[in-house]
Amino acid sequence: MSGNTAAFGSESRYALHASKEMVIGRDPSCQIVLDAMTYRMVSRRHAAVRPLSSSPDNKFTWVICDLNSANGTYLNGERFYGCQELQSGDRIALGSDGPQFIFEYDLIPQPTMMTKQNASLPSAANYQNHTQIKQPDSVSFTQLFPIISTGKDLTSKAYLVPGILTVVFVVLMFATVGRPQANQVIVASYIAFVVYYFVYQLCGKQKPWWVLVGTALTTALILLSPVLELFIFVFRGVLPGNLPSPQDSTTLTELLVRMFFGAGLMEELLKALPVLGAFVIGRQLPSPWRERIGVWEPLDGILLGTASALGFTLLETLGQYVPDITQNVSQQVGIGAAGQLAGLQLLIPRVLGSVAGHMAYSGYLGYFIGLAVLKPSQSWQILSIGYLSASALHALWNATGSINALLLVIVGVLSYAVLMAAILKARALSPTRSQNFATRFLGPK
Repeated sequence: MSGNTAAFGSESRYALHASKEMVIGRDPSCQIVLDAMTYRMVSRRHAAVRPLSSSPDNKFTWVICDLNSANGTYLNGERFYGCQELQSGDRIALGSDGPQFIFEYDLIPQPTMMTKQNASLPSAANYQNHTQIKQPDSVSFTQLFPIISTGKDLTSKAYLVPGILTVVFVVLMFATVGRPQANQVIVASYIAFVVYYFVYQLCGKQKPWWVLVGTALTTALILLSPVLELFIFVFRGVLPGNLPSPQDSTTLTELLVRMFFGAGLMEELLKALPVLGAFVIGRQLPSPWRERIGVWEPLDGILLGTASALGFTLLETLGQYVPDITQNVSQQVGIGAAGQLAGLQLLIPRVLGSVAGHMAYSGYLGYFIGLAVLKPSQSWQILSIGYLSASALHALWNATGSINALLLVIVGVLSYAVLMAAILKARALSPTRSQNFATRFLGPK
């Protein structure tokens, strides 16, 4: 039997005994002892390979038995319980991502070894009952206190960091009860974190957190700077993008044109500025900083574009929409609590829905920015298509919102599907695909 642990840089071969079992685990008493620090997913006594009595054609039968391990034993990719008969070429894995062994069997006559058997071995026919007697009932220390043996995997497999942040946000929410403005900021920040983490996991590429947070903050600062006034003058003053007031009577075509220039083109270019800035900065830096900060592929553009959109959404929601509706409802009803409730009711769908709104448009445009970097000879054509299509989606959402709720659902689903398609294509095009982490929220059917 060969032990293939290529992921850990080693490979060994082990000879099986025809008269006794071979136990595999981290316990020093095992016949195959695995390093306790390297293979934390392996139990102290994880599995055993046991021989059965020979058949009439003088061939031995071997079985692999799981010894009540914590992470299970897998045979050819399928987890099993109890014992399973082995065939030549079978692949044994200790845990879903643990060390692997390949069972190889060649018939070599060894009469001396056969004659030294002191006790008859059970036949394959009655081994089912035999294994029930042999199954150990002991509970290991790491099974009683699993955090001792799984500490290494907590951060990479158990979503420890998101869990810690969730606890922190929950405590902050409790601490700000009675202070609606502070509570709204914390609730909005947590929802934004959850939404972005979903997109980040789908992208499957690591990007420093401070780069992502910096991108969102840069967009927020642009909105608070005189740059916004310049954008408003150009797109809503010079160009036909003056947004209509609720009292204005406009046709659908006129509304689409105004939204295309005054919301789509203006806001998508504004949100793309930090992404373009990261591209310029990255080109000036040495490796590996240029890869960490800059835009070198579509996945970089999506990650930075969605982060920029999140900063835009948070500032727009907390700085404009929520205060406006809070003030209006409070004045109409005469009760401040009613306005605060209305503000919270608006805050949640605006931030949660950003994955099918601002994040979808900016992530889609970010895909084209990264694609233009990969295909520099066609960069202007690629950027033009991405900018115009993202702006058109944005304008379509704004225009249909005042017409029909069903149309709004259709446009929202379309925007989300466009972002997901861009992520899937970006992962396929990624030059660092082998280094990216895979994500699948639903198992294959």
